Amino acid sequence: MYAEVYKKGLLEDTIPFWTRYSVDWENGGFLTFLDRDGSVYGGDKPVWLQGRITWLYARLYNEVEKRSEWLELARHGADFLEKHCFDTDGRMFFLTTRDGTPLRKRRYVFSEVFAVMGFAELARATGEDRYRARASQTFDTLMRFYTTPGLLEPKEIPGVRPSKSHAMPMILIPTCQIARRVDDRPIYSETIDRSLFEIFNHFCKPQLRALLERVGPNGELIPDCPEGRMILPGHAIESAWFIMEEARIRGDRELALSAVPILEWSLERGWDDEFGGLLYYTDLENKPCVQYEWDMKLWWPHTEALIATLMAYGATGDRKWLNWHHRIHDYTYSHFPDPEYGEWFGYLHRDGTVSHRLKGNLWKGPYHLGRMQLMCWRLCEEFGF
Repeated sequence: MYAEVYKKGLLEDTIPFWTRYSVDWENGGFLTFLDRDGSVYGGDKPVWLQGRITWLYARLYNEVEKRSEWLELARHGADFLEKHCFDTDGRMFFLTTRDGTPLRKRRYVFSEVFAVMGFAELARATGEDRYRARASQTFDTLMRFYTTPGLLEPKEIPGVRPSKSHAMPMILIPTCQIARRVDDRPIYSETIDRSLFEIFNHFCKPQLRALLERVGPNGELIPDCPEGRMILPGHAIESAWFIMEEARIRGDRELALSAVPILEWSLERGWDDEFGGLLYYTDLENKPCVQYEWDMKLWWPHTEALIATLMAYGATGDRKWLNWHHRIHDYTYSHFPDPEYGEWFGYLHRDGTVSHRLKGNLWKGPYHLGRMQLMCWRLCEEFGF
């Protein structure tokens, strides 16, 4: 039974691994530079992951069991975020040292996104308004910087090749879904509506059977540029199930069905027929990808595909999505889990051999894996397998 595989993986492997090795009781927050056996190989703390891990423990408390340990760990993460991760302008840092000294700040607002998730989920767990208010304030700050031209340092010289990324409309959907559960401000649903419009009308190209990662300001194709042909299957697959989740919340089957083609295109373009698994990047016209890691197999696109295929089955009743889920599950569970030390390897070569033995770094924590295991456990229980 898949439900039992996902449940056991979450409660007997992923969460115990991170609880045992990641919690920094001395300095606060979570250590994420973990070697294969859980030993710490670096003390810097990515702010993205502080928010993500805070969210995960709070979500476990809210949806699995009211374990005091999980609530304490969610508070532990939120305390570190509040004490060390906000700059004087209201924005957040990207990286701190082990003791919380700010080390690096970047030009985008993803630290804020994941902090909103963490604070809002903790507000739901505790009923404490201070966490709701912190989530609301952080959301307002990130939206002000995201939507006000000139507030964030541009990545490229302005006016030469205007473009925008799919990443923000994508991630704002689950961020607002989480915040909306504890706060009835209209801004959350309004932001989701704008994100849906952008994804469907600007980034989706049905005639090309693709969701592009970067387009012009109004969805224009960017010519003569690898970046304008770039497809990130994992992001597109995440978008698909985020939209299906919003459809479930709204009771809108038409919206759910409109997201299914995004998943279909992404699996068509991203699945490696030779070695199995999902390629990290692909090119719209099958020209060379400029990313040196384009053909690697990363853990997180596979976790997102496991969720998305189950949700597509729920939306359509079409067994082809169960077949896809079986196919992805078989590849994923035969390559990523570490049978000796537990948890998952994160990075494989194209042929499926392990590239990096680490279990955590600047980007990899328990968020994608734990979220998948929780959601797939519940979905498989719902479907009876």
